[in-house]
Amino acid sequence: MSTSSTGATIWLTGLSGAGKSTITEALAPRLRAAGHRVDILDGDEVRQVLTADLGFSREDRITNVRRIGYVAEVLSRNDVLTLVPVIAPYAEARDSVRERHEKAGTPFVLIHVATSVEVCAERDVKGLYAKQKAGQMTGLTGVDDPYEEPTNADLRLDTAGRSLDESVDAVWAVLSARGLI
Repeated sequence: MSTSSTGATIWLTGLSGAGKSTITEALAPRLRAAGHRVDILDGDEVRQVLTADLGFSREDRITNVRRIGYVAEVLSRNDVLTLVPVIAPYAEARDSVRERHEKAGTPFVLIHVATSVEVCAERDVKGLYAKQKAGQMTGLTGVDDPYEEPTNADLRLDTAGRSLDESVDAVWAVLSARGLI
């Protein structure tokens, strides 16, 4: 078992409940078992520490994504496969992160976890869709706040009707094809 000498950022974007974190949590141990250095920058966890000062306005969401992107790029250029499950609703912010990686010569893979808002609302892992429907919150990405679907994703992955293993295998195939694993 050899250790990876190439880092990369594997960014999983999609709506709340799409399966970003679930895929990440299944992929990470598989990558580690194959000898790779792996870290995870989960959007919910990062919001508690690195971006706790930000709200959910368009500007704050863009700043949030850029900060996470900066940390991901630093880890990745230091030979870590950095998994980033973050909603990242705006193309401008995602494109900025990709450009930063390209300028640094650091591999960047964008995975669009393209599960429909209807399926995400059925899953409602965090209860956000129920709160929005009951009028207890506003600004839910994909419902009453925009989500700009990526047009430049390396993989478009709808998790509805697909097993977790199939989803992880699809991401694995993209990383393998790019020579990152």
